[in-house]
Amino acid sequence: MVTRISDRTVGLERRDFLRLVIPGAVSFASAGAALIAASCSSDRGLEALTNRDGYKRREEQQSGETREIALTAAVGEIEIAPHGVYRTWLYNNRFPGPEIRVKAGERLRVSLKNELPEGTTIHWHGIPVPNAMDGVPGVTQELVKPGESFEYDFVADPAGSYLYHSHAGLQIDRGLIAPLVVEEKMPIAAYDREYVLMLDDFLPGEPKPLPGASGMMGGEVPPYRGLLINGRLPASPAVFETKKGERIRFRIMNPSGATTFRFGVAGHKLSVIAADGRPVKPVLVDSLFIGMGERYDVIVEAANPGAWTIAAAAVEGNSPPASAVLRYTDAARTIPEVNSTTFGFEGGRVLELADLEALEPVEKRRPDRTLDLTLSGGMMTSAWTINGQAYPNADALEVSEGERVRVRMINHSMMLHPMHLHGHFFRIGETLKDTVVVPPHMGRIDFDFLADNPGKWFFHCHNIYHMESGMARVFSYV
Repeated sequence: MVTRISDRTVGLERRDFLRLVIPGAVSFASAGAALIAASCSSDRGLEALTNRDGYKRREEQQSGETREIALTAAVGEIEIAPHGVYRTWLYNNRFPGPEIRVKAGERLRVSLKNELPEGTTIHWHGIPVPNAMDGVPGVTQELVKPGESFEYDFVADPAGSYLYHSHAGLQIDRGLIAPLVVEEKMPIAAYDREYVLMLDDFLPGEPKPLPGASGMMGGEVPPYRGLLINGRLPASPAVFETKKGERIRFRIMNPSGATTFRFGVAGHKLSVIAADGRPVKPVLVDSLFIGMGERYDVIVEAANPGAWTIAAAAVEGNSPPASAVLRYTDAARTIPEVNSTTFGFEGGRVLELADLEALEPVEKRRPDRTLDLTLSGGMMTSAWTINGQAYPNADALEVSEGERVRVRMINHSMMLHPMHLHGHFFRIGETLKDTVVVPPHMGRIDFDFLADNPGKWFFHCHNIYHMESGMARVFSYV
């Protein structure tokens, strides 16, 4: 049995999330609509910042180096806390899976061998890979059957913090998740050491489709047994060492199946330097929200010696927070207690979308096409829909190469939806992202993207239970 997690609930109450997140997101969608819609005389800024002018151009920018990686997806065992061993599905017998780290411009060849009892794929989350490498069953490739292999081959560009994970059914909640780091040729910030933090929700058994919706939240919750940082429960947390005076770069990633987190480091502020891999002008905050599929890079100044809690509290639900420890080398070898006072979530500045500004100006241009999408579900139904249609029985969203496409989303449901677009970055306000959380209760989010990567591209809620229940579409170039 896993060592018991404290029963004390320190996750955010729903009203706190609505107070802190929705005002910022909604005001951005309304007041910032003019920003997104503004025209300009040139579209060079958008093209430059996407780093996407076709795969051929990226081939020309290739560094000449090739990195070959072998991955095996197989059944294995993990220990997430003392005396807590569970059987699950793993990449190379590790949880999370092995970090892949390359330099921008390197060619990456990954050979996937499937030793699982069912078919699987790998999706390279956030990187605008060629369409055939995107790893979505039935859209860009067929399932890799048990006993078979598949080679993924693409140039790792642009630099940033990304993920790789299975895109087959609910396999993310089996444990098939891992970080992918593409290093900058020139660092976007000065720092002394770096850590990757993987936030996750722990499901000890087989993930299953959720039954019909119930309760005020409009949906069932998977039977999670706790929340994790780097595969560890709070009873046995990961420890990250530092020295006074150092600058630490944390790459914070959320590949979880169904949990949006509020993240912070007790006794320290976060200087946000990148969102979804794209560099932004530094923003100093006390905490940030990170939805499923999102990534943030932050710099933490090590100026407050001791042992401090790194906490990630669930926005929805009442699970005790995931936690780790930031420990200075001369601090006592103790583990700080996790409670509402030790990590400072009571007040402080929370990162909002409107705070994010790309390092290079993002020029705007009126869209060639506008798509209005309504996100619905969770009220007396097990289906989650976009414009009333549940994938795969849903119409494609057609675009033409070279178009600027505006997507306008409104959320009619009672749950938030982190919406992820494959194969592209999108412009939202003054920055670029590939995943954005649409708040519940009529929350609105607009984004623009340049249709510069032909193919069929998945667009979906990154709550995998919502995705599997229909909240997905395919953008199809015509």
